[in-house]
Amino acid sequence: MSSSASSSPSPISSETTISKEIDPNNVSLAENFLKSFTFPDSSLDDFASFDSFSVLFQNSIRALSVARGRITCSVVVTPGLTNYFNGLHGGAVASISERLSMACARTFVSEEKQLFLGELSMSYLSAAPVTSELVVEGSVVRSGRNLTVVNVEFKMKDTMKVTYLARATFYQSIISKL
Repeated sequence: MSSSASSSPSPISSETTISKEIDPNNVSLAENFLKSFTFPDSSLDDFASFDSFSVLFQNSIRALSVARGRITCSVVVTPGLTNYFNGLHGGAVASISERLSMACARTFVSEEKQLFLGELSMSYLSAAPVTSELVVEGSVVRSGRNLTVVNVEFKMKDTMKVTYLARATFYQSIISKL
């Protein structure tokens, strides 16, 4: 998997398992989604850009596998991602869920269609403490002509205990070409 010409390392490493069934263009789309919030760029220096929150994730998330309709990542809970009680902050859980869901949906939905997040449902079952590692699995539940539904599970790496659940619904529309 080749990465872009930037100096940032790719979120999809040589250790990442990529299914042979998936189109390499879809792997590239997933990589670009992950890279857009995993690695910083100079426009984020003052935290004034549109995606400045992403700087917090730059060293905490990496892709483990990418297949059609399924992406698995590893997330390390760093102090910058925790709440007052030193557990993974709910906003971080929602942000990771939204980005991973979008990347999963893109393995099904062509670039000709624009995706809109219509619903994001979260279940916070138990806290993931600081320094713990989570396995985050996103999978497409259904993808049709007008909508795509993605399920995301956060599990503790050592016990595989489910800590957070998310379900995202994306609506699709064709991008107008004027």
